[in-house]
Amino acid sequence: MKNNIITKPLYGKTTKRLTVTSLLMVGIMTLSSCESNLDKINENPNDQASIDPKFLLTYVSKDAFQIDNDNRGDNMYASRMMIGTDGENAYQYMKWNDASFEVFTKGLMNTGKMMQEAEKRNNKNYMAIGKFYRAYYFFNLSLKVGSIPYTEAVKGESGITQPKYDTQEAVMAGILSELKDASSLINSNDKIEGDIIYNGDTNKWKKLINSFRLKILITMSKKTSLGGYNIATEFATIAASQPLMTSIADNGELKFADAADSRYSMFNNSGYGSSLYMADYFINMFKDRKDPRLFTFAAQTTGAKEAGKALTDFTAYNGGNPTSPYSDNAALITAKNISKVNDRFYKDPTNEPSSVLSYSELEFILAEAAARGWISGSAKTHYDNAIKASFSFYQTYVKNPGQYFAGFDVNQYLTTPLVVYNDAAPLQDQLERIITQKYMTMFHQAQWTSYYDYLRTGYPNYPLKAGVPAPFRFRYPQSEYNYNSTNLKSALTAQYGGNDNINSKPWWLQ
Repeated sequence: MKNNIITKPLYGKTTKRLTVTSLLMVGIMTLSSCESNLDKINENPNDQASIDPKFLLTYVSKDAFQIDNDNRGDNMYASRMMIGTDGENAYQYMKWNDASFEVFTKGLMNTGKMMQEAEKRNNKNYMAIGKFYRAYYFFNLSLKVGSIPYTEAVKGESGITQPKYDTQEAVMAGILSELKDASSLINSNDKIEGDIIYNGDTNKWKKLINSFRLKILITMSKKTSLGGYNIATEFATIAASQPLMTSIADNGELKFADAADSRYSMFNNSGYGSSLYMADYFINMFKDRKDPRLFTFAAQTTGAKEAGKALTDFTAYNGGNPTSPYSDNAALITAKNISKVNDRFYKDPTNEPSSVLSYSELEFILAEAAARGWISGSAKTHYDNAIKASFSFYQTYVKNPGQYFAGFDVNQYLTTPLVVYNDAAPLQDQLERIITQKYMTMFHQAQWTSYYDYLRTGYPNYPLKAGVPAPFRFRYPQSEYNYNSTNLKSALTAQYGGNDNINSKPWWLQ
C-alpha cells in the first residue's frame, strides 16, 4: 500500500508527495517544531514531529544501497557491460544529459532528520552513520556534475532555499572530515536498531566508514592535495591506523529477501527479460581469461543452447558491440549468436547482495595505493586478495555455485598470463591489471565506480564510437536553472567558463 507522507522537495521546502513504501507509516519528514501550547494541542498524532531514527536508518540504507537507483542499469551501459537491442540507449552511446538532484529531497533530507532525532536521544551511532550517508551522497553527486551545494544544502527549514555552490575540492575535503568525525563517533555503547546493513554491528560500520575514506582518496588520484589534506599522506595514515574491512563478511552491502519491498531490484523487470544483452567487450575479458564468473552474469546464446553446449563452455557466449547501431546487435538475436543477461537477475527475487563498497574493492584500492607508492607492502598481495574475495563473494551468494565453479582453482587462475601480477612492472602496467580486474568484479555492483575509474586512469580501454568521446560529467538539472539560477550560473562560470557541457572536465580530473 502507498501512503502520503510529509517529505521535502529540493533543499527543504515542505510539501507532500506519494511515497513508494509503507515502511514509514508516520510522518518521516515533518520538521516543524511546536513552540506554543496551542501548537502542541493541535499537533496531528498521525503526522508526528518526531520519529525514532531506527525507521529513518532503514529507509535511508535501502535507498543508498540499491543496485541502481533508477533500476535501468545506466552505469553498465556506459561501462560497456551491457547493450540494448530495442532502441538507442543514451548511456550506451555516450549521449546523456541532465543529472538529477533528487538526492537532496530524498536521501539527504531523511539522513538529516535521522541525525536530528539521534541528537535528541544522544545516540552517537546514528550521528556517525548519518555522516557516512552524507559523505556517500555528496561524493556521488559531486562526481556526476562538479561543484554542488554542500555547506548550505538541506537547510530549507533555516530559510536557505537557494544555497550557494561549493567547489568540488571543498566538497571532497568536507566529506573526508565528516567521515573522520564519524569514525571517532561510532561506538559500542549506543544501540543501533533498524540497521539492515550490519544488524547493529558498530565494528563493521567503523570498518566501512574508514574504507570509504580510502575510496574517496584513491578517486582523487590525479590530485596531490585536497583542502588541508595531502592525499597520499592521509591515505597512508588511515591505512596504517584505522580498522578496515578484512573479509567479505565486512562488505558494505544490502542483502535481499523474498518479501515485499525487499526483493532484488531487477526482479520481474520486463526490460531485463526482453531486450538487455551482454556487451562483447565485457564478455571477452572473461573468455580470454577462462574466468567462470562469466557464467553467473551471462546466458548462453540461443544457438549454443540448441547445439547442447555445456553451461561452462566459453564458446557458448557472445556479446554485441556497444558502439554499433542497435539494429546491428538486434541482427545477432536473429542469428542466435548473442548472450542475454543471465535470467537469474530478473527471475530470482534475491540474488547476490548489492554493495556500495566491498572488501574486494577495498583490496583493489590498497593495491593501487601500493603501486603508486602511497603505502608500503606488495601491490600483488592486495591484488590477489581482491580477486580471491570476488570469487568468494560469487561462490557464497550465487545459488548453485557448483554449476559455474566446479573444478575452478583461484590460485591457478592468478598465475595465468592475463591475470598474473608483477610488482616490478611499470606503474601503468600495474594500473591496467588492477583496474581491469576491479572492473570485472562490478557487474551490478558499486554503481558508477567503474566508469569513474576509467575516466581517471584510462583503464580498461573502453571501445568508443568515432567522434563520440566518453563524457566527463552530467549537466545540471533543469530544476536548478528554474529555482537556483544565480548560484548555478556562478558555479558554471567558475568551473566551465559558463558552459554546462557533458564534455567539460571537472576539477577532480584536471
